[in-house]
Amino acid sequence: MRYIIIGAGAVGGAVGGRLAQAGFEVVLVARGAQYAALKDGGLRLRVPDGEFTYRLPVVDGPAELGTLRADDVLVLAVKTQDTEAALAAWGPAPVEGGGTAAGRLPLLCAQNGVEGQRIALRRFRHVYGVCVWLPATYVVPGVVSAAGSPLTGILHLGGYPRGTDETLRLIAADLEKARFEAPVVPDLARWQYAKLLANLANAVEAVTGPVEGEAALQFVKRVRAEGVAVLDAAGIAHTSAEEQHARRGDKVTLLPLDDAPRGGGSSWQSLTRGTGTVEADYLNGEITLLGRLHGVPTPLNELLQHLANTFAREHREAGSMPLAELVRLADEAEAAVAA
Repeated sequence: MRYIIIGAGAVGGAVGGRLAQAGFEVVLVARGAQYAALKDGGLRLRVPDGEFTYRLPVVDGPAELGTLRADDVLVLAVKTQDTEAALAAWGPAPVEGGGTAAGRLPLLCAQNGVEGQRIALRRFRHVYGVCVWLPATYVVPGVVSAAGSPLTGILHLGGYPRGTDETLRLIAADLEKARFEAPVVPDLARWQYAKLLANLANAVEAVTGPVEGEAALQFVKRVRAEGVAVLDAAGIAHTSAEEQHARRGDKVTLLPLDDAPRGGGSSWQSLTRGTGTVEADYLNGEITLLGRLHGVPTPLNELLQHLANTFAREHREAGSMPLAELVRLADEAEAAVAA
């Protein structure tokens, strides 16, 4: 199989680089400064066992590849807000033997949140979800850092909306040769919603900086408790912290990397690169949406969604709001709901 990584940023670059290192065919899809850097100097992957440069085929869309191969696997690793544009470009791409990518090829949604795969199912027939546990950073064009060891990450795989199949098992076998654990599970959503709860802190980090110290940890606990209340009201199951720890153990331990950029979550990275958008609408915004659908107030997640989007839109410096100010605004938002 050939892996076409649509969105060769932090997650896509780490997955693509490790697959290439394991001897698999990989094509990277990027745009802007990342496209230029990958074309010019290759993908530089910084991991605990060293820095490796992979000079892989790089394209900015399907036209550069021509007719796709019947054994191609599309890995969608763009941020959720960029999903529709990516699918619109790749869905109509012709495949050898007839038909299009949307009708014939497997599409793995290696994204945060739960909405990307739902968007994909409108266009693609064979959609698979990935619960991404892969600490990776992309701040400088051409360079991706992934500090996990001994495994680079754990990627739970499942069919969308449900089920498993032989395609997933073949993909999982390849990933496990490339320094990942890739469990194929019939209940992927349980893992994805648990990851969603963890990702609610991304906006906190983007707005106020690293989640360190008791005050920050307590605030994140409040934000996640609001998310748990919403999922419970919606009847949505999610794996417990104990189940997650039992699966992960010490398999993905973060190690310091020399000369690697300071690592942060996806939203912090987007603000640092000045992309103008963040994932907040599909992380904290997912809790906001479910809260409105099921009559559960979500003032903290609504506030974080608003602030993260404002920081991105106005190109504010990541982490520039004092935590005390965020907590004050949160207390006011909760009080307004209770009044």
